[in-house]
Amino acid sequence: MRRSHTIENWDAEDVAAWESGGKDIARRNLIWSVVAEHVGFSVWSLWSVMVLFMPSDVYGISAGDKFLIGAVATLTGAVLRFPYTMATTRFGGRNWTIFSAVVLLVPVSATIVLLANPGQPLWMYLVCAALTGLGGGNFASSMTNINAFYPQRLKGWALGLNAGGGNLGVPAVQLLGLLVLALVGDTEPYWVCAFYLVALVVAGIGAALFMDNLDGPGVDMSAMRAAVADKNTWVIALLYIGTFGSFIGFSFAFAQLLVINFKADGQSAGDAALHAASIAFIGPLLGSISRVYGGKLADRIGGSVVTLGVFVGMIGAAALLIVGNGSLTVSVIAFIVLFVLSGMGNGSVYKIIPSVFDAASRSLPLDEAGRSDYSRSMSGAVIGIAGAVGGLGGVGINLVLRQSYQSGDAGSGVWAFTVFAVFYLIAALVTWRAYVATPAATSGGDEQALASEPATSGTIAS
Repeated sequence: MRRSHTIENWDAEDVAAWESGGKDIARRNLIWSVVAEHVGFSVWSLWSVMVLFMPSDVYGISAGDKFLIGAVATLTGAVLRFPYTMATTRFGGRNWTIFSAVVLLVPVSATIVLLANPGQPLWMYLVCAALTGLGGGNFASSMTNINAFYPQRLKGWALGLNAGGGNLGVPAVQLLGLLVLALVGDTEPYWVCAFYLVALVVAGIGAALFMDNLDGPGVDMSAMRAAVADKNTWVIALLYIGTFGSFIGFSFAFAQLLVINFKADGQSAGDAALHAASIAFIGPLLGSISRVYGGKLADRIGGSVVTLGVFVGMIGAAALLIVGNGSLTVSVIAFIVLFVLSGMGNGSVYKIIPSVFDAASRSLPLDEAGRSDYSRSMSGAVIGIAGAVGGLGGVGINLVLRQSYQSGDAGSGVWAFTVFAVFYLIAALVTWRAYVATPAATSGGDEQALASEPATSGTIAS
């Protein structure tokens, strides 16, 4: 018998309903949300791998052009998160997941055509990279959707798992690229794209069969306007630039930085690409895994505390890059640390979001259902806005690195690493001031203000 894929009157905070079947529904939707977001992230990151298959003497694309291709893909993926945030409310979480998976067949197919015909003008590669940015938009719709399925006490874990599983799409496509490079060299990249043509079809069918639409309040233009007017939105967005912006920016750039270093050591373009691919996936892989644990740790001790610790560690890692510039070993270690910490920060920052607006809802003259609707819609809106603004941090990283390598000493990224360290210092100070030292100064406070409250339904346990 066919079942309805629309659920009415969903209340994740109802403990009895949750234990009697609600958690199974939420888990099923979470699983296929992770699958679709994972493939979407892989497509978004596709060109970070494809540039390894593009020798400059064949394709006429310079190292600077490759950073630009990564920046364009990152930019469109970030900007599209604004409309994608509202898409699940307008079209339904299940329906939008199906569409957002199937539409990615277009840029993947276009990538195959471009790579099969070298010598095309740069703008064609940029347009194709921009279309892969549709996969970056999937993050916002997926996170907003899963945020609605889970109770406050489990949001850190659920959002961390959803985002971490999606982030794993970055190392996954890099590992697949490494496998293809090792087996057939840099002449047949089509196998990478062919795999994702199949994976997108599987994700779309799985979403159609197993996911659900929630009928109820969600993220609409009124929620977006209210979120834009709330100062917490922009504080959180700034923090997310430093965490997710670093993760996605370094994910696109790390392989190219390694290629530059290997070429400086006298390796051929093919050997440099293979050796870079054999290392580059490790950073995004560890960053994706650490995101889950960052969210889980934030559930226990508070998102703001974890976020502050993350930024302090990232300052140290950026300083290590500056001091150890020229040493491949030191650079790899420092970047791995940055990936792990940025992943943890991704999870902890997203724990702050529902905490802040759940606390804010308690000061409003609303009943319990009204407070729940307010928290849900505002959290969803801020998830989308912060995700979009945070993604722009990845654009900045690629552009700053491009400028640093073009204007500085040959093969030097010291200027870029200095910029990153200064930004992480600013983010640490903002975290301390806004959510650790004076949580009462926010509109409703951070989870620290709620830490002494019991872990009951509708209350955040930190």
